[in-house]
Amino acid sequence: MKKLHLLVLRAYIGPLILTFCIAIFVLLMQFLWKYIDDLVGKGLDLWIVVQLLFYASATFVPMALPLAILLASLMTLGNLGEHYELVAAKSSGISFRKIMMPLVLLSLIISGIAFYFSNQVLPVANLKMFSLLYDVKEQKPALNIKEGVFYRDIDGYVIKVGEKDSDGQTIRRVLVYDHTKPGGNNTITIAESGKMEVTEDKRTLIFTLYNGTNYNETRETRESLTRRPMQRVHFAEEQIRFDLSSFSMSRTSEDLFREHYQMMNLSQLFSSIDTLQEQKGIRQNLFARQIKASSSYFYHFFLLQERPSVVGENSKVNRFDEIRNDFSPTQYRAAVSEAIGMARSNSMMVDNYSLEIDAKSKTLIKHWVEIHRKFTLSIACLLLFFIGAPLGAIIRKGGLGMPLVISVIVFILYYIISITGEKFVKEGVLTPEIGMWISSAILLPFGVWLTIKTTADSPLMETEAWSKLGDKLKRFFHFKRKVK
Repeated sequence: MKKLHLLVLRAYIGPLILTFCIAIFVLLMQFLWKYIDDLVGKGLDLWIVVQLLFYASATFVPMALPLAILLASLMTLGNLGEHYELVAAKSSGISFRKIMMPLVLLSLIISGIAFYFSNQVLPVANLKMFSLLYDVKEQKPALNIKEGVFYRDIDGYVIKVGEKDSDGQTIRRVLVYDHTKPGGNNTITIAESGKMEVTEDKRTLIFTLYNGTNYNETRETRESLTRRPMQRVHFAEEQIRFDLSSFSMSRTSEDLFREHYQMMNLSQLFSSIDTLQEQKGIRQNLFARQIKASSSYFYHFFLLQERPSVVGENSKVNRFDEIRNDFSPTQYRAAVSEAIGMARSNSMMVDNYSLEIDAKSKTLIKHWVEIHRKFTLSIACLLLFFIGAPLGAIIRKGGLGMPLVISVIVFILYYIISITGEKFVKEGVLTPEIGMWISSAILLPFGVWLTIKTTADSPLMETEAWSKLGDKLKRFFHFKRKVK
């Protein structure tokens, strides 16, 4: 029995690792294709790109691991069935349940590891990846001054080079606009030729210009605003230094991203939910007090102060006409104007409050979605194993042919249901308990049915079995017609 278990485990672990690596690779290619414009042409260090891909690959584990388990279980049981190893084991008195037992235990261990990963490792990977991706997006493109094109990426300057020689340093017909001083475009430098060099530390660009002119409009005094004096200086050689520190990669503090729900573990998520609910309650109480104070202001100010003889301890105002008759025309117009302004103010207050509460509610829902997601990954690993293993034993086909097609179809179905349920939860249509578990609830009966049928050696893939089912359905419907 132990030898059989070791055989099954060895046959399963190899395809599991292979399919997991393939799934991660495919998802990484999709990631690169999505962010290729943010990565290319910025002169990023290789270590930065490697870090970004490593953290991104860690964030793809929740999608790649269930797919790998499904495909590996299909391939393993399909290979054993194709080579009649399952038949040989069953003929020796070993049931399919005992054959699957080591794979079930391994799947339970993988599910536990998946939960630990989603709760402890994935938030850190999300934090590292999103903070690094933000810095990469904010990174300026590498210095690339082209011929005949105005270059604006250097802060405070606009540069145009008419021609560049093949050495990449000699430039001709150079035009430099200096915007570093307030007042607009006051300083212009024109040169016939020059030399462009970058220092070794990549922090300074040096233009050595020849045979040119500096044009400078002086706007330092009040008279210069009307007379606009201009200074013209000719030079045989001049050097301009441009600061390139803005082109260097600067890292943003990760503390700016820690409050996001995707960067939290379970304890942090529950703590954040308590804080958000407390803030929501405080805001609701404050809004209730504001509305109450605003609505009572008009009554006390106009009805009590303007009409002291009418509104007393025992008097009651029940009709609008009575209120109107007690005011003078001036007082009545002032009261109506004040009431309209107060109504508009309250309407705006209600709209802003509704938007604020709706935003807080959606944030709370996203926190609950993230909590349930940490558990659904573990359940998905088990669920797809109990679908893939029986299917592999039923179809009896190994390799990457039929198992790949079936696993992709099943996984796409699972993924579509999961994404749809999550979207309904975030839109407030479903509760997190229903929306996040609906995919597992739909596929669970299918997995249980497959496992029972495979354990009982039901001929699900035989043509004769399906033809008998068809005959039974035909007789059933024919009987229904006769009864009618």
